[in-house]
Amino acid sequence: MSESGAAPDPARSTVEETFRAEYGRLVAALTQRFGDLDVAEDAASEAVLIALEKWSRDGVPPNPGAWLLTTAKNRAIDRLRRESQREAKYRQAWLLHDDTPAEPTGAVADDQLRLMFICCHPVLSQQAQVALTLRLLGGLTVSEIARAFFVTDTTMGQRITRAKKKIADEQIPFELPQAEDLPARLDGVLAVLFLIFNEGYLSVSDGPPVRAELSTEAIRLTRLVVSLLPDSYEAKGLLALMLLTEARRHARVADGVVVVLAEQDRKRWDSGLIVEGHALVRECLAHNTPGRYQILAAINAVHTDASSAADTDWAQIVALYEQLMHYDPSPIVALNRVVAVAEVRGPAAALEIIDSLQIPGHYHAVHVVRAELYRRLGQTAEAHEFYNTALQYTDNTAQRAYLARRRDELGAIGHEP
Repeated sequence: MSESGAAPDPARSTVEETFRAEYGRLVAALTQRFGDLDVAEDAASEAVLIALEKWSRDGVPPNPGAWLLTTAKNRAIDRLRRESQREAKYRQAWLLHDDTPAEPTGAVADDQLRLMFICCHPVLSQQAQVALTLRLLGGLTVSEIARAFFVTDTTMGQRITRAKKKIADEQIPFELPQAEDLPARLDGVLAVLFLIFNEGYLSVSDGPPVRAELSTEAIRLTRLVVSLLPDSYEAKGLLALMLLTEARRHARVADGVVVVLAEQDRKRWDSGLIVEGHALVRECLAHNTPGRYQILAAINAVHTDASSAADTDWAQIVALYEQLMHYDPSPIVALNRVVAVAEVRGPAAALEIIDSLQIPGHYHAVHVVRAELYRRLGQTAEAHEFYNTALQYTDNTAQRAYLARRRDELGAIGHEP
């Protein structure tokens, strides 16, 4: 019920769910058809506004995704008709009706994956490639993308705007990527897929704590990348990482509260995904060309190979993180290494390391790790403080429930339960 007492509008809920699920495909299809990012985004947004009005009045159509696409196409054509300077594009758009022969797709048949490769153009920096593609195709908001890059919403918005402007100013064509174009654009595409998966597996937003549609789509697209580039062991490593992480999804949240790895019911893990993920990790290890995603997958293979948290080979995990630091010396990797060090050398040694790291204060996980380390040392007041700080920097409802529970378990400050 809303504050006014009115029942929720089922049409609005359907529009929001359809938009989240179909936004990437919608923009991909419109951009492919009209060759203009702004036209695609504006038409998609207009279609949603029309749906909110029309579906509330007339009911939800049998195929909401197709309805949005048709409406968005019509809005794009209307816009091109109005803009005389784009008359050439308008004439071209009219030629591209649904009854025309299928358009060529280049080396990538999937609409969404093809536009990912198009957006990851080498003329853009990789950060710009990833940010732009996440915004256009990943279904992520500017705020969600900003958190992934440890920057403010304003900074990320400006970065995306500059990337789009560079495409327009330099007249970068939305060319169909050919097979020879794919390797040079692969790193950006893999980074996009990794971040989409992460947002699906445990969202940073205040919506559903898990967005299964995003992680499922990321896995589907990564499988396509592996089929397109079977000699890319980084792509295989990313697929293995996703599968081994996705295998734990059903044990990740219980009753609206995050369940940390050590406390998960391992019987709920998907054994089929684990077997497939382990096979890919072994294939990557045999090829012996380590990279970021392959090492992350190997770390997850160690976790999923253990029968219990107590049986986890933490020394091997520390060694893998140290190797990973050569490929990805990011704050996240450094912090995860600290967690592993705490299991091998104890919480005091881990705290000494974390104090030397330069991790942005708005990254909630650093405060979570500090809280847990102080908790293990029996320093309740410090643990309580860092749980509270962590709560300030996460909107995920399941994470907030977990952190609040851990904080409250401490009891009165200064008295460990």
